[in-house]
Amino acid sequence: MATSSFVFESAAQAAAVFGGDADGLVYSRFTNPTVQVFEKRLAALEQMQSCIAAASGMAAINLLFMGTMRSGEHLVCTRNMFGSTVNQVKNLLPRFGIETSWANSFEPDEWAGLINNKTRYLYLETPTNPLTEVADIKAIADVAHAAGVKLVVDNCFCTPALQKPALFGADVVIHSATKYLDGQGRCVGGAVVGSEELIEELTSYMRSVGPCMSPFNAWVFLKGLETLSLRMHQHSRNASVLADWLESHPAVSQVHYPGLSIHPQYALAKQQQKAAGGIVSFEIKGGTEAAWRTIDRTKLCSITANLGDSRTTITHNATTTHGRISAEDRQASGITDGLVRVSVGLEDVDDIQQDLDEALSAS
Repeated sequence: MATSSFVFESAAQAAAVFGGDADGLVYSRFTNPTVQVFEKRLAALEQMQSCIAAASGMAAINLLFMGTMRSGEHLVCTRNMFGSTVNQVKNLLPRFGIETSWANSFEPDEWAGLINNKTRYLYLETPTNPLTEVADIKAIADVAHAAGVKLVVDNCFCTPALQKPALFGADVVIHSATKYLDGQGRCVGGAVVGSEELIEELTSYMRSVGPCMSPFNAWVFLKGLETLSLRMHQHSRNASVLADWLESHPAVSQVHYPGLSIHPQYALAKQQQKAAGGIVSFEIKGGTEAAWRTIDRTKLCSITANLGDSRTTITHNATTTHGRISAEDRQASGITDGLVRVSVGLEDVDDIQQDLDEALSAS
């Protein structure tokens, strides 16, 4: 519903709704019926209790951290994450007294060794952006719960159509709705999915701070959810064909895709995910110069850092999505100068392959 606020029948009713003594809609910053329908549907898809929508994926991450954590508390995160998430955790949270320990792998023993008595969350992406590394959600959830800590999983790459982290023990799920939940690159939004208790706490923060999702964007995302499963499986089919082909291309030294049998977590991905997803990353021989040249020579692919679109998109992560983090952090995360990430779209896969083949072969 495209409105900023809602009309009451009387001053007494307004007072009761504002005070929480009666149900009702107050203000679209924290109560809007279209946004609420999106929240309920996403929570149902994730098989979790509740959800709160936010203005972007990064706003959702910040909402979780700032809405629940206190100065002196602690996070454990994987190094292999989206660059903006790394930047937020490493450079912004310390301003508020929140410190982070970084896990170099997904080995449960390493995560267990980084937990202390101030740890609030273990935080990971699976598959990771952009190297598509897959974490054993259940194993890390068991580590978290043994220490009385909650596990947060960014489910952006799979969406609930392909993976439901809660079924493996995750306590909180993060989404950038901008990506596959929309599916056509139209709107920006995010969400936190979790327990009713958590979402109630975040709603209080949302009411005061206001990183809310617009009703129009929520409507767009609702339309996206209607085709989510169909799209995700087709993205995966196209990506699988493309990854198989790239693996033998002479200009490519390595392909990162959990649907390939050579992927280190291939077996785990088959257990946790219904399909391998639509993201294929690969290393081009020749570093930045060769990567840029390949990207510039594509015709069908859109050169953009966004992903999850119905159109195929291509980006050079070291100078875009991970360009604001240090060279040292990029190296630690495995983001090389020759790495290119392709978000495989819904076009005919032969057309996608031909476009990349012409670009790679000309390089």
